[in-house]
Amino acid sequence: MTDRRLALLLALVALAALLAGLAAGSEGWSFAWREEWSLVAEIRAPRSLGAFLAGACLGLAGAIAQGLFRNPLADPYLLGSAAGAGLAVTLVLATGGLGVGATTAALLPKLGLVAAAFLGALGGVTLAVALSGGTARPMVLLLSGVVVGVLAAALSDLLVLLSPEALRGRQAFMLGTTGFLGWPSVALLAGALAVCLPLALRFARALDALVLGESGAASLGLHLPRIRLLLVATMALATGSAVAQTGLVGFVGLAAPHLVRRWVVVTHRRLLALSALSGGVLLVVADVGARSLLAPRELPVGIVTAVIGGAYLLLLLRRRPGAQGSR
Repeated sequence: MTDRRLALLLALVALAALLAGLAAGSEGWSFAWREEWSLVAEIRAPRSLGAFLAGACLGLAGAIAQGLFRNPLADPYLLGSAAGAGLAVTLVLATGGLGVGATTAALLPKLGLVAAAFLGALGGVTLAVALSGGTARPMVLLLSGVVVGVLAAALSDLLVLLSPEALRGRQAFMLGTTGFLGWPSVALLAGALAVCLPLALRFARALDALVLGESGAASLGLHLPRIRLLLVATMALATGSAVAQTGLVGFVGLAAPHLVRRWVVVTHRRLLALSALSGGVLLVVADVGARSLLAPRELPVGIVTAVIGGAYLLLLLRRRPGAQGSR
């Protein structure tokens, strides 16, 4: 399959999934859009489109992470963005039960969960970069991200222990949800993608050069620390934007680039664009499934993406040429 055919196939699947999203509701599927126009226009349409855009941001961030660190298991959350967002959200939720000062208790809730998640995600990545002394040493940067993730998760657990009423809201955020997406969310996600995708494509050749290794890329005259810093910033912005709107949706950023590589062999310029498209498809399909599988009850979309992504990656491992070698 060529990259153009894959792009066309993903676009058609995305269109079909978006149309299904307009029909999927708590009472089952309904295509009587004229009778339910306000419901479709104000709830289902922005939710479906927002899910696609959030998935596109995560797919793009995952492709950047895997190319930047030359690791097929890298995902958008590996530099502490997820843990940082979780800590910030937990802090806002727990403010009322911690007995903090009146000024702080009044200001933190006004920040809002969306803004807190976004700032927390960016803050986690910034702290990881600061701890590693920049982006010149990728392995140290990865280890710093692990440290930030562990510390932020521990602080979140401590806050929940001190303020148990924050547990329910934190759990909803950790499992991921598309239920609160509206047209403002669509505008913010579209803006983030419009910024991040051109920036990523701008440095796609640098990701191609990194396939040769650090020394090989440096021999081509690339200023790797600066390029790596810009790519990390782009990844953080895309991830933070998605996390702020949908919570922690797992496996989309990890599985989307693998889905593209399964069908085509392309350079990073096309891989980035196709990963964004496949990430959008994965999340909007998962969103339709989350609304439909147990209707009128709704599943957290993060659970659905984990099942889909995990099953796909296991299938991919089983089909590798060396998977049957020990038999």
